[in-house]
Amino acid sequence: MSDSASLSSRMARFNPFKRSKRTEDDEDDQGEEIDNETVAGGGHSALTADVTKHRLRVSDALRSFLSHEGLLEKDDSEGLIHLLDKPVAVPPQSVTDRSHPLSEYFISSSHNTYLMAHQLYGASSAAAYETTLKAGARCIEIDVWDNSDDKNEPKVTHGFTLVSNIPFRAVCETIRDAVDREASEAPKGSAPGPVLISLENHCDHDGQLRLVQIMKEVWGDRLVSERLHENQSSVRLEDLGSKIAVIVEYHLPDESDDSSSDSSSDSSSDSDDEKKAREEYKAKKKAAPRPVIIPELAELGVYGQSVKPRDSSWYLDGKVKNGPEEHHLINVSETGLSSHLAEHRAEIARHNARFLMRVYPKGTRISSKNLSPVPFWAIGAQICALNWQTFGASMQLNDALFAGTAGYVLKPALLRGLDSSPPRRKTLKLRVVGATDVPFKGDIDELKPYVTCTLLHAGSNGELVKLKRKTAPYHARKALAPLLHLVGVEKPPATDPVWDETLEWEFVDDELVFLRMLIKNDASFATNPILGVAAVRLLYVQPGWRFVRMLDLKGHETACSLLVKFEIEEVA
Repeated sequence: MSDSASLSSRMARFNPFKRSKRTEDDEDDQGEEIDNETVAGGGHSALTADVTKHRLRVSDALRSFLSHEGLLEKDDSEGLIHLLDKPVAVPPQSVTDRSHPLSEYFISSSHNTYLMAHQLYGASSAAAYETTLKAGARCIEIDVWDNSDDKNEPKVTHGFTLVSNIPFRAVCETIRDAVDREASEAPKGSAPGPVLISLENHCDHDGQLRLVQIMKEVWGDRLVSERLHENQSSVRLEDLGSKIAVIVEYHLPDESDDSSSDSSSDSSSDSDDEKKAREEYKAKKKAAPRPVIIPELAELGVYGQSVKPRDSSWYLDGKVKNGPEEHHLINVSETGLSSHLAEHRAEIARHNARFLMRVYPKGTRISSKNLSPVPFWAIGAQICALNWQTFGASMQLNDALFAGTAGYVLKPALLRGLDSSPPRRKTLKLRVVGATDVPFKGDIDELKPYVTCTLLHAGSNGELVKLKRKTAPYHARKALAPLLHLVGVEKPPATDPVWDETLEWEFVDDELVFLRMLIKNDASFATNPILGVAAVRLLYVQPGWRFVRMLDLKGHETACSLLVKFEIEEVA
């Protein structure tokens, strides 16, 4: 080929408006601020019969399609309602069995729960605890400090920042009220799971005494203040009932804070003010002396003593050097843990089969973006503490893992040290037929919806693997004649699109494989906005035809649904 022909060929393929894959991934991971109407995040969005506020509509095009496929008679309203009510995801009873030790469960968990938005200059609110618990969190975080205005009332805030503060007592009362409300509203024969409190203490001796007094006073017999069984080395989930259990820090001599060593920026788009605030926060945090935990507070860490490790003894020896004798919890940032994964993945997973681990976002995630929990779940980390301030990709996956549960999910047998058989290869075929009532604000002629689906799992080196497939955009004016004949409707509107495409994946099923489904708009010369989201854990997926209710980016229900068919088979 001549140089001129080669140049022409390259120029023909050049698209100055095409987004890079990285930009598109970032675009797909976005979420919006949650509020008290948020139902998703901790798995509650899957309890369709109990929490849905309205019945879904089915477009004329999809009704005709179902009739054409022989799935329903054309006017079979009762059959259509039955199909609409079929759940998409149902967790096996085995994953909700509460008879196992606490270390054998994944726990729906929140980081810096008191924050409403930004990590360095956002607002604190006791209401954030109500919102987070309502959405399904079971492990919540309280950062508590002495209050110079009133020594008897410690405060909750993000220290060394411009974040506002709230009374510790108000937080405890909000948690108490939420726990009591859950108990009163629980369906007959079921009970909410226990609430774990990840307590980060910055109070002096007298302040810690007040913490203990306030917790005992406000929570009363809801609080686990002593061993439930005298000679029990480990606690079972069912032993804890619906009580409140506190995780208390255990400070090692010369322990390090791995979150302070995070040097990479959260985003290249951080403003100068954000970068300056982050550096000031890190400097102040590093210079601050660590408080000594008084015995009265330490005693409340009955089943959880949080340790920030200073060496490798916890996973090489199975015991923290100079650490607590039992019930230790390894509290480590995503970057601090990731640095060990490549070489010691197996040892860390073995540790997590018997002891608790809490992984929290690196210190540079100041805008409340999230770590990706899947690689950490894949090594058995029970507590992936997520920023619940926005309903982004990580929160959608959290919602998928805990769908239809009480916020505790039994880990796969391999991660409990019970099974060494290799996972099997499987295929997923997802037939994406169409949607009804796609939410869109704007000129309807600008709506060209398409579906993008991403299969997610942890790679062999601990990385997050994303396998994306897409349908073509639907444009009502350009709908294909064969498709229109199939659905028997002339040019369905763009808010009721029809694609009828099959997307396929092959994957290794380690029981921690997820599928995110997004309805997006193929906008011209702009980012493609997300119009609806849904995520499922493949282990829970019910095969066959299903209507998937789509959520918005706040984790609210929408009136939009996606008609799909799931087929999962083992590879011969």
